[in-house]
Amino acid sequence: MSTAEHHLQTQCVAWFRYQHALVATLMLAIPNGGKRSKATAGRLKAEGVVAGAADLFLAMARQGVHGLWIEMKTPKGYQTPEQRAFQQRVTTEGYAYVVVRSLEQFQTIVNEYLS
Repeated sequence: MSTAEHHLQTQCVAWFRYQHALVATLMLAIPNGGKRSKATAGRLKAEGVVAGAADLFLAMARQGVHGLWIEMKTPKGYQTPEQRAFQQRVTTEGYAYVVVRSLEQFQTIVNEYLS
């Protein structure tokens, strides 16, 4: 995850925890990105880390879907092939999936999802 994506994600999570405090622990970060040693990468893979998994998951069923996967991207960022494949798999299984590029977009999506 780039520094800009990290900054965006931390803003979004902070807003969510403040705005939706009663369900704050139902939004989870998926620690897939970042530079790691081969040993750490192997350990995380054995623990269940999956290439392409979205950055955040909101574990609340709404609007006929089981939960909301959220991928953070900068305005110029793009999904990797693994991320697009993950998106296809989870939407086929009945989950919502969005790519978020700003705090305002995140707020709108989450508020609409939870309404």
